[in-house]
Amino acid sequence: MGQYTDHDEPNKGKWALARMIIGILSMVLFLLISLQSCAAGASNMMSNSGELSGTAGLLTAICFFVGGLVGLLTRNSQKKGGPIASCIFYWFAFFLSRMLSGSFADLRIWGVLACIFGAVYLLSAMKTKKETIIAAVISAVYFIIGMA
Repeated sequence: MGQYTDHDEPNKGKWALARMIIGILSMVLFLLISLQSCAAGASNMMSNSGELSGTAGLLTAICFFVGGLVGLLTRNSQKKGGPIASCIFYWFAFFLSRMLSGSFADLRIWGVLACIFGAVYLLSAMKTKKETIIAAVISAVYFIIGMA
């Protein structure tokens, strides 16, 4: 009688463990993306290419950090605000990485990962099956448009 299932457990948001793992992973990736972005920015500066890939990489890294931090802090919340805010940060990182990657090819990879993380957060915010299906379609369309 006192046992809880995953659906009945109090004070747990949907997909709390996945949101925690993505949050921690995002903060670790922040360091890696930042270092790569500094190297790409220095390369752009030395070659006078005029590219913004280093700056875009640094902004992507910041989006990873903020999205991961918000997701980690709101992982147990049952409200939609935290996961949707994280989704927006991740999808902004995806947008930046697709538009401004230039010679920094790894930035495209980080962008795809950001899109996947954003989709997970969006799906975790949905409560009903209908909302989940709509969120999955929105995520797929955003990804397809972004990759074009």
